[in-house]
Amino acid sequence: MSSAAERYNQSKINPQKVALWIAIASMVMVFGAFTSAYIVRRAAGNWLEFKLPDVFFVSTAVILLSSITLHLSYTGFKAGNEKRYKLMMIATAVLGLAFIVLQYKGWEALNEIGATFTVNPSSSFIYVISGLHAAHVLGGIAALGVALTHAFILPYKPTLRRRQRFELVVQYWHFVDLLWVYLIIFFMLNGS
Repeated sequence: MSSAAERYNQSKINPQKVALWIAIASMVMVFGAFTSAYIVRRAAGNWLEFKLPDVFFVSTAVILLSSITLHLSYTGFKAGNEKRYKLMMIATAVLGLAFIVLQYKGWEALNEIGATFTVNPSSSFIYVISGLHAAHVLGGIAALGVALTHAFILPYKPTLRRRQRFELVVQYWHFVDLLWVYLIIFFMLNGS
């Protein structure tokens, strides 16, 4: 039978996970504020209507695929499949970088159709919101970089501590992916 201290440690909430969820809640509020401001400003008039470039939909598929590869990496880690764990994490990092490149291509496509950063508030919102999201993806890529370092430098050992650290990366990555899905649907429904 386990001691009271062991039972307490097992039931205790991981402080890093609490910090991550607080950070995610604040990001939800920031993006909620930006999308609310978008709606309010659109209702004020002087709003340029344009079709969102297709490259943004390609980037959506890429970021969704990255969530799948990271999930496969995580399940490989837990199952003791070191090869899948490492390969799928590399694939996730590559897809994350591809998402950033595609976002940049989306901004270039916006410029080509005359929807520059300063031409109208409608296009300015697209740049600011998608740029802020891209910054959060870059943060996720940095976290993936740390996870990749652990994967390739430390001996493979699926310990509780390493699993918990990896879970934080996975949860954050899935959050930024779902956030982008929300944003792309928001832009489609609100006629960018």
